[in-house]
Amino acid sequence: MTRDYSLIFGSGSQRFDVPPLTRLGWQTVFARQTDADEMVAFPPVRVLEVHRSGLIVRGEDLDETLPPRADVTVGDWLLFDRERPSDSRLLDRKSLFRRRAAGHDRQSQLIAANVDTVFVVTSCNRDFNVARLERYLALAFEAGSDPVIVLTKADLSEEQDRFEREAQAISDKVPVLTVDARTPAVREALKPWLGLGRTVAFLGTSGVGKSTLVNALLGEDKVETGAVREDDSRGRHTTTRRQLLFTEEGSGVVDTPGMRELQLSDVGAGLSELFGDIEDLATQCKFRDCAHETEPGCAVRAAMEAGVLDEPRMARWKKLVAEDRHNTESLAERHARERKFGKLVKEVVKDKRSK
Repeated sequence: MTRDYSLIFGSGSQRFDVPPLTRLGWQTVFARQTDADEMVAFPPVRVLEVHRSGLIVRGEDLDETLPPRADVTVGDWLLFDRERPSDSRLLDRKSLFRRRAAGHDRQSQLIAANVDTVFVVTSCNRDFNVARLERYLALAFEAGSDPVIVLTKADLSEEQDRFEREAQAISDKVPVLTVDARTPAVREALKPWLGLGRTVAFLGTSGVGKSTLVNALLGEDKVETGAVREDDSRGRHTTTRRQLLFTEEGSGVVDTPGMRELQLSDVGAGLSELFGDIEDLATQCKFRDCAHETEPGCAVRAAMEAGVLDEPRMARWKKLVAEDRHNTESLAERHARERKFGKLVKEVVKDKRSK
């Protein structure tokens, strides 16, 4: 029986000469983790949706629902075990987006896996926030994906040039695009990062146009969109779950719910990539544990005084580094540190009393 791959890849002209796994994003990095015999016994499937009730996965001649798993997210590849689906082997990822989940237990929430490029979307209005963009970019660098800043709704702003300048000043490693998500031209603007077997994701707050961009790439309105409130330029959540969809050309597109609150955890490498200039200066400080405040021989302070380093950017870097360290630290490590500090305080108080 001939399978109808339009259920996976959409309607319209198809490229049936391309293997279905390739269109799903199968790449050499995953093929190296298995062999032909194992793939026959345990066929590869990709996770397209994650629900509390289970995982929606698809592969070559496969369309299944697997039991829910906390260690799996949208975009993951599994080797499907027909006899014991819950034991399907999770392949090593080429990239992984995660953030600190709400609550006090510092657990990580998986967002998406095996994403080649992430479009960090913000609009040219009150949603634009450099500090928030830096959070998303640090997350992207840590995940192992190539970030691109996408500015939307520039046609509604008289300050498009200012928004572009501020976005471009964040990092010379991150391209900045200004698009009108409602026009066909947006597909051409994003085309350099698309392609057969490649996966992209859209991250940003609600109401910035992520779902509109996804629909533009898909060529049809598969994702619900909504307007923003005029009083504060904020949008409502139109995307309520993460899902992986596919364009006719074979690009995977991940749409995610808006994330206004983004707590960072385990993104030390991402912060180093984003703020490499500051960390390079820090290595030139006289003292290895320099706090970059009043210490003599501080290369970071000298750069700020010389106007080479922007002081607000420096403050944001220190805040993100402190937040990441706090959220990354395990509860056991934190309790041990607090006990050690408490013991030190008691010894100091006791010493003062004895005098």
